[in-house]
Order: sequence, then C-alpha cells, then structure tokens
Amino acid sequence: MKVLKIVFKWFLYVLLIPIIYLVISLLLSSITIDRKDSETARTKTIYLNTNGVHLDVILLKKDINVELLKSINHSKTENYISFGWGDENFYINTPTWSDLTFNNAFTALFLRSSALMHVTRYKHEQSNWMAIEINEKEFQKLNKYLLNTFKTDNNGNKILLKDKGYSNQDDFYKASGSYSCFKTCNSWVNSGFKESGLKSCLWTPFDFGLIKKYE
Repeated sequence: MKVLKIVFKWFLYVLLIPIIYLVISLLLSSITIDRKDSETARTKTIYLNTNGVHLDVILLKKDINVELLKSINHSKTENYISFGWGDENFYINTPTWSDLTFNNAFTALFLRSSALMHVTRYKHEQSNWMAIEINEKEFQKLNKYLLNTFKTDNNGNKILLKDKGYSNQDDFYKASGSYSCFKTCNSWVNSGFKESGLKSCLWTPFDFGLIKKYE
C-alpha cells in the first residue's frame, strides 16, 4: 500500500508539470509589451504566418538588407521571404505532422540539440498572412535579429543544408541557439518583435500569443 501511495504521488507530480507549464505560458502570453515607438511613420510591411502551431515572419525581398539576403537562395520572380527557426532534428525528420514521433517531440523539447533557420520563398502574398505595418527603425532591428540567428562559415556565408528543403521553394540553414519548451519557434519570433521594439508578449511558446496582439 505504501508503494502504491508513493507511485500515485509521483504520478500527480508528473501530471502537474504540464499543467503548471500551460498556466504560466497562458499568463505570460497575455501580458503585453507595448510598442516602443508609436509616433514614427510606418513605411514598411511585414507579415506573420502560422500553420496552426508554428510561426514564421515574412519580409518583402526588395526591403531586406543586403547582409541578411546574402547567400540565401532566391530567384528574381520570388518577392517574399519567410523566416522560421526551430529544432534541426524536428525540422528534418518531421516534414508533416503525420511524421511526428514521441522521440522527435521529446528530443526537441527536453534535450539540447542544434537549430535551423527555415527559409521559404514566395512569388505572391498569401491570403492567410497577417500584415503588420512598422517603421524603418523597427524594420532594421528585425533584419539584424534575423541575421544574427544564422550561423555563418569563415567567409561570412550562411551555411546551407543541401537538398534538405521540403520543396523547390524552401531551404534550411544552420542557426544559433537550441530549441526547448522554454525557447520555441514562436518564442523566437516573439523575441524578435520584442528586440525590434514592436508589440509583443512578455513570453509565449504558442503561435496565438503573438497573433492575438495584432488582431
């Protein structure tokens, strides 16, 4: 009987961990970090896109800084570039949700692993993107944040993973950082907004945390 009580006690502890994580995540997601500069004219447009779980930030190619665009694959007919950050193993081995395994999810959330930037190119604006108007200073800070996430080789070129994209419109590049339940693809985008002086969440692991700030 004593053993059963101990097992039940630890079962409750394990059950409480995701509940506490969810409650804290929702609380911190609801706290808004206000925009630092609300007066300067907003002359640039960026976009947020989600697949229902994962956020990407999208920029017009013609506006992207030369340093950020350097060594990123693109063609003249592609006018928008999407940036996403995430766990390397998860990105490569889970191209669709049907490929999700417990091992891939556990590794991404709880074990230290390398990260990738997922860069996707578009010819046209998509109807499901959320447009956000920002000023030039905010835009330059966001460019710098994205640039600093890429790892580069000795020549300053971004490190491409050859033939690892999901289609002929996207590629993966080596990135800094390590994915975890505390630093997710969505908290990475949120941090970029925060560092750029844009309205953001105090912290959020979810896509809807940031999206709701701009609805």
